[in-house]
Amino acid sequence: MGNFLAGKVVAVTGAGRGIGRAVALAAAAEGAKVVVNDYGVSVDGASPTSEVASAVVKEIEAAGGEAVAVADDISTMAGGQRVVDTALASYGRLDGVVCVAGILRERMLFNMSEEEWDPVLATHLKGTFTVFRAASAVMRQQRAGTLIGFTSGNHQGSFSQANYSAAKGGIISLVRSAALAMHKYGVTANAVAPVARTRMSANVPFDLAEIGEPEDVAAMVVYLLSSRAREITGQVYTVAGSKIAVWAQPREVRAAYASGGWTPESIAEFLPGSVGVDPMPLLSGPGA
Repeated sequence: MGNFLAGKVVAVTGAGRGIGRAVALAAAAEGAKVVVNDYGVSVDGASPTSEVASAVVKEIEAAGGEAVAVADDISTMAGGQRVVDTALASYGRLDGVVCVAGILRERMLFNMSEEEWDPVLATHLKGTFTVFRAASAVMRQQRAGTLIGFTSGNHQGSFSQANYSAAKGGIISLVRSAALAMHKYGVTANAVAPVARTRMSANVPFDLAEIGEPEDVAAMVVYLLSSRAREITGQVYTVAGSKIAVWAQPREVRAAYASGGWTPESIAEFLPGSVGVDPMPLLSGPGA
């Protein structure tokens, strides 16, 4: 047992398997008391079972740590609140939340149904919001805390996961909004974009040049949860095996002005050679 998170209480969603499980185990190994949340569904969000969260709690307890299971669906406001309430009822405080829970329903955009769109947005994006919403109210009063969302390099776009990409892009904006809103209360918010071998990455239709294990991602999350990272907020980090990278903040690349206003004709004449475009890497990357 380490002490990087000694005395802290951390809640992790999607903690029954994969990266979420690795984060929960690593946080407990570094001294945190852990709320293990997992609705226990399959990759596509079906067949929930509470057993997966309880199994991770047993692992933590067997290693000498403290943990409690919550099997609620965090895509509901009540589920997100339940995660936070359980931390308070069990341990009296909440120092960090890590929102890993997610599902996949792949389909090309022109074939995607509402039933394939809504649950993915609900689990990833709304599920991060429900937990952030409940946790931020507590952390505001404590004037301390850490919010961590999970995004993906697919926030740049995806060939067959428009739902997933939209959710992951939304999580980045949610994290940056939380960083701005909570900064004066001493609360940080960051996002992690993992590239790791999990059941969700198993069906990627091309080889990933840089990929690691869930434990690699967990190490970064433990650091962000610790007091050593209290000055870091509003950031997006990729973790892929031995690689850690930070993403740029959104910013304008080039601008042009027209004193008399623009017309379609003047834009057509001026824009290509002046403002131009910012090339989209994935158009010539894997799967193109």
